[in-house]
Amino acid sequence: MRVILGISGLANSVRFKREHWPGLDEREYRISQGHDAAAALIIDGRIIAAVAEERFDRRKHSGAFPRKAAEFCLGQAGIKLQEVDEIAHAFNYAPYEEIYSLDPVSGQLFDEVFSREALLDELMEFAPDFREENVHQVSHHLCHAASAAMVSGWGECLTVVIDAMGETQGASIYHARNAELRRIGEISANDSIGILYSLVTLHLGFDFNSDEYKIMGLAPYGDPLRYEPVFSEMLELRPGGAVRIPVLRLNSTRDERENYLKTREWLDTRLIPHRDPDGEITQDHRDVAASLQACLNRVVQHICGHYAQLTGLRKLAMAGGVALNCTANGLLMRSGLFDEIFVQPAAGDDGAALGAALFRASLGSPLEPNRLATPLLGPTYSEAEMAAALAEFSGRVTVRRFDSFDEVAQTAAERIRRGQVIGWYRGRMEFGPRALGNRSILADPGHRGMRDRINAMVKMREAFRPFAPAVTVEEVDRWFEVPPRTELPYMIATVMVRPDYRVALPAITHVDGSARVQTVTAEDNPDFHRLLRAVGTLTGREMVLNTSFNVKGQPIVNTPHEAVETFIGTGIDCLFLGDFLVTRA
Repeated sequence: MRVILGISGLANSVRFKREHWPGLDEREYRISQGHDAAAALIIDGRIIAAVAEERFDRRKHSGAFPRKAAEFCLGQAGIKLQEVDEIAHAFNYAPYEEIYSLDPVSGQLFDEVFSREALLDELMEFAPDFREENVHQVSHHLCHAASAAMVSGWGECLTVVIDAMGETQGASIYHARNAELRRIGEISANDSIGILYSLVTLHLGFDFNSDEYKIMGLAPYGDPLRYEPVFSEMLELRPGGAVRIPVLRLNSTRDERENYLKTREWLDTRLIPHRDPDGEITQDHRDVAASLQACLNRVVQHICGHYAQLTGLRKLAMAGGVALNCTANGLLMRSGLFDEIFVQPAAGDDGAALGAALFRASLGSPLEPNRLATPLLGPTYSEAEMAAALAEFSGRVTVRRFDSFDEVAQTAAERIRRGQVIGWYRGRMEFGPRALGNRSILADPGHRGMRDRINAMVKMREAFRPFAPAVTVEEVDRWFEVPPRTELPYMIATVMVRPDYRVALPAITHVDGSARVQTVTAEDNPDFHRLLRAVGTLTGREMVLNTSFNVKGQPIVNTPHEAVETFIGTGIDCLFLGDFLVTRA
């Protein structure tokens, strides 16, 4: 038995920045590396468990050492730390130590945040007796690439990683063959479309390295041509799949480079003045978001198109934070550049923990090229634990227990048909940022006003943001412009709603006619599939609005206690907690 624990995150990153750059706007501390810490466990090449630390410490995008996540993974497998053969970390800054030593602050950053010694200090608190020679560091983009290619189900594919930055890269391109990854191209972090997208996100009043998906949702309300000339100044597409972003190269001093001060000044003077987070969102902001999204779309197609032509490969696997951009993914899928595209569902840095473990596992023996199923890889809780959590809220909730899942599904479907918003908590928690049917808030997508109601009373978030539909794979082509039985299981790409149904599906149809579809099969998630079938019997549509079970600023709920607490604190009508129906007393 070969056991490998992968971890991601840089626990000292934000602390270091606070100490050396005190007094920044809180959002500026996210201009740093090592967020989204996670752990993943591989045994004999098989994925046993994976989860982000934020689900335990309840700090969204937490970069803390993933102690609780690792403990869960080991517990899920029923093994002790002493049985782990290797621990693999999803960063390797060792090749860049000399570069960091040229500047005193950078040298200290390397020593305290990026170095192997800093990793071992954190690790030894968690595993004091673990042998240092069994701790391996894997370069960040190689982890992302492994996380995608090695679960794509293909023996050979093009693999593209685009994010803010790895150690020094903004994008890396690999030829994957038989679980071997050969890098065939890269783009420097000095020309990172991920960093540019995040800086404009910050400029528009949202959070760097956190709220980029909000810009994606805002973009369809704007005119992408209005600010295209300004974005053409910012970014150049060059031959050979290269990208150059001069505006990121304006920063010369240590302070300027750390916080992109000159780039942000340029945006203030050449684009539009920056928006305060509490300020009104105007048409100017919508148009900037539209132009930014169009810019990203062009970059993704430029990079992927070049390497598709260079290699002749017709299958593409993707990971890295930019791969979470559903609009760019949808356009790429419709571009005709590839026959098939696979986007690893935990494409951000939480998924890098999985990639680190997969890469090290692949060195021992070739991994079977199996497609990752719906990533239900997190914790599950027993009925006794659910009952104990409900007892804590005695007097505030009324509880009914069902004797069969058929009763659960039928009752939930009836409440959805009546226009209620339900919490749905069942089975193992999803790995990655999307709730895929086990930690979800569900409603009927055909109810007018439902999107505004959930945004305002339940999710407590911006009104412009769309919601996603979950639909059985048997019916996906009926409602959306895709071939029959198209599988989109990860809610990772937008498709177009068929024009005849856009008016009938107001809660999930975005202003541009698109929807971020999740398809559900009986094999991957039988309970959720049965619920959708029950909804279809009552409404004529095997479809629900599906959004993550959390409120603004909160990670997706993990424990039964968090589920009940979130239910009580929102406008959700009822909660299906396992086989329990929970309503307010």
